Amino acid sequence: MEDWRQVLAKSIVKPKDLAGRFGLDLEELEAIVGPYPMRITPTVLGTIKEKGDAIWKQVVPEAAELADIDAEDDPLEEDLMSPVPHLVHRYPDRVLLMVTNQCPIYRRFCTRKRLVGKPGFLKKGELDRAITYLRQHTEVRDVILSGGDPLLLPDHLLERVLKALRTIPHLEIVRIGSRVPGTLPERITPELCALVKRYHPIYMNLHFNHPDELTPAVKAACGMLADAGVPLGAQTVLLKGVNDDPEVMKRLVHQLLLARVKPYYLYQADLTKGTNHFRTTVKTGLNIIKALQGHTSGMAVPHFVIDAPGGGGKIPLLPDDYLVQLDEDGAVLQNYEDKTFRYPQPKQGNGRELPMVGARASYNSPAEAYAACGDTYPDRDGYAAWGNSCGGDSDDL
Repeated sequence: MEDWRQVLAKSIVKPKDLAGRFGLDLEELEAIVGPYPMRITPTVLGTIKEKGDAIWKQVVPEAAELADIDAEDDPLEEDLMSPVPHLVHRYPDRVLLMVTNQCPIYRRFCTRKRLVGKPGFLKKGELDRAITYLRQHTEVRDVILSGGDPLLLPDHLLERVLKALRTIPHLEIVRIGSRVPGTLPERITPELCALVKRYHPIYMNLHFNHPDELTPAVKAACGMLADAGVPLGAQTVLLKGVNDDPEVMKRLVHQLLLARVKPYYLYQADLTKGTNHFRTTVKTGLNIIKALQGHTSGMAVPHFVIDAPGGGGKIPLLPDDYLVQLDEDGAVLQNYEDKTFRYPQPKQGNGRELPMVGARASYNSPAEAYAACGDTYPDRDGYAAWGNSCGGDSDDL
């Protein structure tokens, strides 16, 4: 066997092995692992510092998974948006192609708990049906390989998929979603990198939730992919007790950039059956974005999104106090220091559109911005009056 397969074979998958290692209740583990399989690779096992820590919570089965009986198995309605097996077509110009149900680890919060862990890869006939569908739908320019984890396919099967996709003239981008670099770094070999390089442009969205996951071996694996010309992004799920703290998230995004991985998405946890004990409030995510924005590099700030239940797709959110008011005359904005600024809208005709150089640019509050125009600060609904009285004289800005 290849080295990475030997390492994967050493993963903990049996309840008795986990119970014996950590002194856990065997019967309870068996009850959970029955419907929801377990796999913990040596890399992940080595990053667990103590019971209940951030890595433990992500991979060790918990009784709360079975208590969550009212949620849906498929809250994003992927099955309803699957015109052919294993392919999800939700957005106009891109599709998701699930090529395997196998993962290097089985995350306890996975949105596809209903699927992962089942044996086998995408069969040739199933791949042919997906390729036929894509040929017929010329609006599709972007395919995301997912699963399971596409990088658990042996090289020859992964190449079969990539080669088939590259026969479609209108297909521009191939993306691979993977947690392999962070959980099974041995899989990132020179042969794999050379394979991927043959089918560029290929992007990868990797999955990291906590800074402790960025070990030297993991960073080296990410570096190999980056050296092969693969742009790397990170998808992170907001998880209670794992990363729902601004300082933890800041350390994570900094470590990602050091590993040459751009923070891409911060997901609000999905409403998937067996996972709801991980959910935080939406406000928690907004507070994290506010703690990052302006306080660290813009490259380090991910998009905070909710993948809307019912198949609504990803919806981005920002703290609502950035945009204080907006109308046809201008926008009142509040920055990371809670200072207020006014940006004027373009005027119709030939009048001056921008403030003069040297004009006052910032205010300590929206009320001060209004006072500079000789007005009393109204409530949010009364903003239009200020725009009319303050819009014409740049010396007042």
